[in-house]
Parts: sequence; C-alpha cells; structure tokens
Amino acid sequence: MDARESNGCVTKVNSSELGYAAMQTILSASEVNEIKRAPATDGVMPVFHERWSPRSFSNREVSSELLRKVFEAARWAASSGNEQPWRFLVGVRGSETWNLIFEALNEGNKKWAHRAPVLILGLANTRNSRSGAENRYALYDLGASASYLTLQAAAMGLAAHQMAGFNHEVARESLGIPDDYALGSSIALGYQDEPAVLADASLVERELAPRSRKALSEIVFSAWGTPAQL
Repeated sequence: MDARESNGCVTKVNSSELGYAAMQTILSASEVNEIKRAPATDGVMPVFHERWSPRSFSNREVSSELLRKVFEAARWAASSGNEQPWRFLVGVRGSETWNLIFEALNEGNKKWAHRAPVLILGLANTRNSRSGAENRYALYDLGASASYLTLQAAAMGLAAHQMAGFNHEVARESLGIPDDYALGSSIALGYQDEPAVLADASLVERELAPRSRKALSEIVFSAWGTPAQL
C-alpha cells in the first residue's frame, strides 16, 4: 500500500491501482526494497531475504575498497577439490573492460545496465589444475562464488544483478578468454536508485513486482517427488 494526501487526509492506495507515471514518482529506492523484502524466517540471516536484483542503478561510483571486499567474499566459497576455478573480469565505468562487457550484453540488458558503475563477467576454469582432466563442477563452483559476491554486496548496501543475456562468443573474443574457461553470468554492480531512472514502463513494472519463491515442498524431497517433512 502507498499513501496519498488530499486536503490534509491520507488515504491508502494499492500499488496495482497506480499508473506507471504515478508509481515512479511515489516510490523511492528504500520503499521498493520494502516491497522486495522476503518474509523473515526465524534463524535465517536477514541478508538472504533482503538481497534482490535491481535494474535501477545510481551513477554513484563504487570504491576500490568495497570492490575488494565483494571479491574477498567470493574467493572464500567452497569448491570441488579446492580447485577455486572461478575468475572474474571486472570493469569500472570508463574502462575498456567495462565497455567490452557492456557491448556483449543483449539489447534488453543494455537498456538499464548502462547506468551500472561496475560490470563483471564470471568465468570458470574447466580443467583441473593438477591433472588437466575436465572439471565438471567448475560452473557449479563459480555459481557458489558469485552467490557469495552478491550476498556480500547486499550486506554492504550495494545492488548486484546477474545477467544470462549476453553474447558468449562476442565476450570471449573481445576479452581474450581462453577456450578452457566457461562463461558464467555477467553482473551489474552499484548503488540502487529509484525506479524512475529506468524511464521504461515494462522495466519499472518488473522493478516493483513482489518477489516469490517455490515452496520447500516443491524443491526438497525425501524420495523423488515426495516432499520432505520439514
């Protein structure tokens, strides 16, 4: 619900009743975060419920100190055989790396990612560093590392949005990525801004939509297809 004031009286208005123009002027970034916050669960760290994937980035730069912290968190993820196969290409706005990652994005992501002050591309070494054999869990481990990165970012007041929508071939060629490295996701990182900066009705609508997840009974089984009794 949102509040409107008329003749000194405040009335409650459902967000679904408001048009695009009204919504983008009414809601701030902090108010959007309240919409996106998942219901709290006792004993679960709040950052898991607070983290989400904004598209409305501020032009505010991210300091090198904060960047170092998000990657410090990422490097302590668990990995098969402690291979630590993850690698990250990071570009800050104005750098060649930022430009090359941005140019590889699909057009839908370019509509909003141009505002992000940091663009990251996650990679995974698919060869075991000791034996040279295929590491079939490399991308799994990269995902774990990227998850640590996004959670650390959220804990520090940063927003991170992971993107599957980019051209792998363009990214590999332009950034000189070796064939043995699989590409994971691109990640936009920065400070969240209000939805109005998106200036696109469909993007604003997605920015304001409440989050949902499948029930535990749909994803945790005691036998295949049988929900675990938790």
